[in-house]
Amino acid sequence: MSDHQVVFRCDNVHVAIGEKQIVKGVSLTIQAGEIHALMGPNGSGKSTFANALMGHPAYTLTQGTIWLDGEDVTEAEADEKSRKGMFLAFQYPVAVPGVTVANFLRAAVKARTGGDEAAMKSFRKDLIAEFEKLDIDQVFATRYVNDGFSGGEKKRLEILQMAMLKPKVALLDETDSGLDIDALQVVSRGINRMVEDKAGVLLVTHYQRILNYVKPDFVHVFMEGRIVRSGGPELAHMLEEKGYEWIENEVHAASSATA
Repeated sequence: MSDHQVVFRCDNVHVAIGEKQIVKGVSLTIQAGEIHALMGPNGSGKSTFANALMGHPAYTLTQGTIWLDGEDVTEAEADEKSRKGMFLAFQYPVAVPGVTVANFLRAAVKARTGGDEAAMKSFRKDLIAEFEKLDIDQVFATRYVNDGFSGGEKKRLEILQMAMLKPKVALLDETDSGLDIDALQVVSRGINRMVEDKAGVLLVTHYQRILNYVKPDFVHVFMEGRIVRSGGPELAHMLEEKGYEWIENEVHAASSATA
C-alpha cells in the first residue's frame, strides 16, 4: 500500500438523529498512514459523524457517499464495514457479560479474515504479543468484555481490538478521554503502530494532550455539524491556547457576510 493511496473518503455526508439534522455536509479524504484529528466543542457533532460513518443504527445518513479503499460502502451495515476493514473505537465501550475477551477477539478476527487458517493458527501468539505491547495483564483474556473494567482498561481493550483486527481505517471516538498519563501513552503507542502499518486514522478528541504523542498530519475543527477549519498540527496548539471562540466568531462573521 503506497503512502498516497486513499483508504477512506466521504463526500457531502449529512446525518440526522430522528428529525434533527446533526451533520451538515462533511467531506474528508484519508490516505494510508495519515492521522486526521477532528476537534471541536461539545455538541458539535463529532461523535455523531464518526458513529454514522461506521453505520451505527441510531444515526441516519440522509445524504452523501462513503468509500473504503475505493469501494462504495455507503449502504453497508456496520458488521460488513468491519469485515472490509473499518474500525470504530467507542467513546463509551459497552460491557458484554458472559463473553470473554479471548472468545470475543477470536470471533472478531475470524470474521475479519474470513476464517483464514494462518490467522486463526497464530491467534493465541498474536494476542499474547499484543497484551505485552499494550501493557495489559494476560488475565484479561479470561475476563468478560468490559465487565467491571475501569475507564482506562476499556480504552486499552479498544486499542487491543484494533491491533488484532488490523483495519484499513480506524475511527477513534475520544479514545483519550478519562485516561491517566500512563494509559494515554500506551494507547498512543498502539495508534502509532497502526499508522506505521499504513492504516488511516480519524482521531476525534477534545484535547491537545493526546496529540503530543500521536502526531496528526491534519487537524480539522468541527462546529455546528461541519468542518469549518483545517490545518496542520499547529492548529491544535492554537486551539489549546485560544479555545474555540475565535473560530466561532469567524464562522458567524462569514455567515453574516453571505446572508
